[in-house]
Amino acid sequence: MDKEKYKRRIADRLLQEQLEAAGMVLVQGPKWCGKTTTAEQTAKSVIYMDDPQKRNDYRLLAENNPTMLLEGETPRLLDEWQLAPQLWDTARFVVDRRGGRGHFIFTGSAVPADKGKLSHTGTGRFAWLTMRPMSLWESGDSNGSISLNNMFAGQTDAAIAPDQTLEEMAFFLCRGGWPGALELKRQAALKQAVNYVDAICQSDISRVDGVVRDAAFTRRLMRCYARHQGGQVSVSTIHADLTATGKETMSENTIVSYISALRKIFVVEDMPAWNPNLRSKSAIRTSDTRYFVDPSIAVAAMGIGPNDLMNDLNTFGLFFETLAVRDLRVYAEGLDGDVFHYRDSNGLECDAVLHLHNGNYGLIEIKLGGETLIEEGVKNLKRLADKIDTTRMKAPSFLMVLTAVGQYAYMRKDGVMVVPIGCLKD
Repeated sequence: MDKEKYKRRIADRLLQEQLEAAGMVLVQGPKWCGKTTTAEQTAKSVIYMDDPQKRNDYRLLAENNPTMLLEGETPRLLDEWQLAPQLWDTARFVVDRRGGRGHFIFTGSAVPADKGKLSHTGTGRFAWLTMRPMSLWESGDSNGSISLNNMFAGQTDAAIAPDQTLEEMAFFLCRGGWPGALELKRQAALKQAVNYVDAICQSDISRVDGVVRDAAFTRRLMRCYARHQGGQVSVSTIHADLTATGKETMSENTIVSYISALRKIFVVEDMPAWNPNLRSKSAIRTSDTRYFVDPSIAVAAMGIGPNDLMNDLNTFGLFFETLAVRDLRVYAEGLDGDVFHYRDSNGLECDAVLHLHNGNYGLIEIKLGGETLIEEGVKNLKRLADKIDTTRMKAPSFLMVLTAVGQYAYMRKDGVMVVPIGCLKD
């Protein structure tokens, strides 16, 4: 890609920081999310392991003389490195011999199938960077007037939101954060996610580890997974959903293997539970929350589009939560943090907890918008904040209701921020 047309990513800064700290950086994430293009902005030389004209030669070299593939100006990029996993140990050896930092960038859209060829973890030499599809700030669909970093610092100024409608947000959701879709016309952009799901079902889920999997069942499983977005559903529940018609014969173990394959190609990314110190004795639910890495995968798997979302605002709200979680994860990566979900035995939930590694955290409820839904979110946030034992952990840095649309971002009199997602950045 022409560097002048490249849209800057939060990962650009993170990659540079990691190269200054480690001998090699592994950039991983789903296909089409922009890993290679981002790495190319920094790399001084490149090997594309899946180049159709050269991949056989590269694999022979990887088997017989892998050091040759690592020779070149640094940082040297090896794209889709998992096609020759033995390069991992070779890179570790070369980094040890050379000393210093910033030698290699490995990019991959799948976990290596043959981990037996990896004899070293890379600890102390390698660093990891996870990329996801673009957030609205990175795609240019957020004005970035509200910074999460500033909110953690106690800055809660009001801001004007971009003039975005629910119809536009439905389009952003269905288009997804795929860099290749941003410059396309509307229908072509929407088709990208449909093609993505087709590629997963027809080839990617089998190519990840060489196990032939059924495309039709993959599609049914993804549709089922989409219906359970944002829920802490068990494999047993998914199995019951799939077999309700009496026509499905796949076992729970098979479902687990399919979900594991989807995880290895970074299509699903479930959210772990948050475990704070509480004043009460409420039992905290520890099940992960089900999510795709991008909301466009969910709606494409369901076979629905922007108009369908506008005609069913409950479904719209569920899938908007996936969009918001995607963006929060991208921003959390830039802030050295993680995103969690909270639910306890009394039914109290918090959609997202952005917890930084320094111990600061913010509590976030995700709503389409409107006074009733905002009030519901505020109530949940304040109930949870009141349960946290601040003698044993920090009080939350902020409470925020994150909405799909709205004219302004502002602080309520009760101290809760209301922020349209079109204002947000890291």
